Amino acid sequence: MMSLSPLAALPDDLLSLARSLDAETLPRVIALRDWLVSAAARMEDSNEVLSGFLTRLIDLGLPIDRAVSAIEALHSEYAGIGRFWTREEGTIVRYLPHGDRRELVYQASPFAHVNRTGEWLILDLAETPDDLFPVIPELKQAGYRHYLTIPIRFTNGAENAISFATRAPEGFGARGLTILRLVIPSFALITELRATSNRLDEVLRIYVGDDPHKAILSGAIQRGQVTRIRSAILFADMRDYTHISSSLSPESAVELLNNYFDCLVPPIEDEGGEVLKYLGDGLLAIMRDRGDDTGGAAQSALTAATKALRRIEAANNEGRFPVQINVGLALHHGDAAYGNVGSGQRLDFTVIGRDVNLASRIAELNKRLGEPLLMSKPFVEHLWGDPYPLGAHAVEGFDEEVEVYRP
Repeated sequence: MMSLSPLAALPDDLLSLARSLDAETLPRVIALRDWLVSAAARMEDSNEVLSGFLTRLIDLGLPIDRAVSAIEALHSEYAGIGRFWTREEGTIVRYLPHGDRRELVYQASPFAHVNRTGEWLILDLAETPDDLFPVIPELKQAGYRHYLTIPIRFTNGAENAISFATRAPEGFGARGLTILRLVIPSFALITELRATSNRLDEVLRIYVGDDPHKAILSGAIQRGQVTRIRSAILFADMRDYTHISSSLSPESAVELLNNYFDCLVPPIEDEGGEVLKYLGDGLLAIMRDRGDDTGGAAQSALTAATKALRRIEAANNEGRFPVQINVGLALHHGDAAYGNVGSGQRLDFTVIGRDVNLASRIAELNKRLGEPLLMSKPFVEHLWGDPYPLGAHAVEGFDEEVEVYRP
C-alpha cells in the first residue's frame, strides 16, 4: 500500500533538511543544485540533462535503477515528451500523443495521482497491490522494490512529474529523500525554463516557419524590418475552393484543407524546402539557393511540385476529397522578403515583395492556360532541362507580359 511516513518524517523547511545532512554530503548537494541552474540550463539536449542529473544523484548514493519524466508540450503532433531511463538502456524518448486514449492512460497513472494530491507518492512494492496503478505489475516483474513519484507543477498550471524506482530492498531511505527534497525544486525550475523556451521555439516555428522564427527570436520584431532570401519560390493554389467549400461545414472544410496540404507539404519538405505562409487554400514555399548553385534550388522546387501533383492525383483517385480537386502550381526565382507589417502592438511577420507577388500572379495563369504547373523565365534559366515555352501573358499588377513555361 502507499506509504507517506518516510516523507512525513522529514522537516518541511530546506534549512532543517540541509542541517540533517553530514558535512561531506551537503556541499555535494549544493554543487548539484548549482550544476542544475548553470551547466544544465545551457545544455541543448534535454536527455543529457536528465542523465546528468541521475548520474549525480547516484554518485550521492541514491540507488536509482529506473527514472521516468513526463513533461507537457505545446506541439501540433504530440501532447508531451516522456523520457524513460534505466541503468541498462540509458534514456529512451517517447512522444505522448494527443487524444482521449492518452488522457485515459494518464488519469490512471501515478503521475496523475501526485498532481491531484500535490504530494509525493512513496510505495513499498512488496506491500502494494497490483491493481493500484497499471504500472505496478510491470515494476514488480522487473525486480523493482520501491517506487517514488514526485509532482512537478509549472507556474502555468501544466502538470508534469518524475518517478524513481530502485531494486534496493531498503528503498531510498531518509537520507535519499532528504537529498531529493533539496534538489527537486532546482530540477523543477530548470525543467520549466527549458520547457517554456522549447514551447516558444516550437510554436513560432509551427506558425511562421523555420527561418522567420529564428529571426523573431533573435530580435527582428520592429515594424518595417525586412530580410531578403534569394530562392526558388513555389506558390500553390486550389482551384474553385470557394465553390467547393460553400457546401461544406466548417469542420469538413478544415478536413479538406488538411488533406490537401498533406499532399503538398511533404514533397516540399523532402526537397529541403520551407513553407513560409498558408494563404487560405494556397501556400507559399521556398527552396533556398545554396551559394552559387541556384540550379539546385530550382530543380528541388520542380521535383517537389511534380511530386505534389502526383499526390493530389492519387488522393483524387482514392476518394480522399469530397469532390475531385485541382491545383495550380507556380514556380519563380527571386527574392522572398520577410517583413514586419502591422500597427501598434499587433504585427504580422509576413512575406512580401515583387517576386512573391509575381509567383502568385503566375498561379492565376494556371487556370487560364489549363496547366497545373507553370514556371517563369527567371526560374527556368536555373534549370538543367529544356522546358516548353507557353508564350508571354499579361498578369494583373505588372506592366510587362510574363513569359511562362511548362515542364
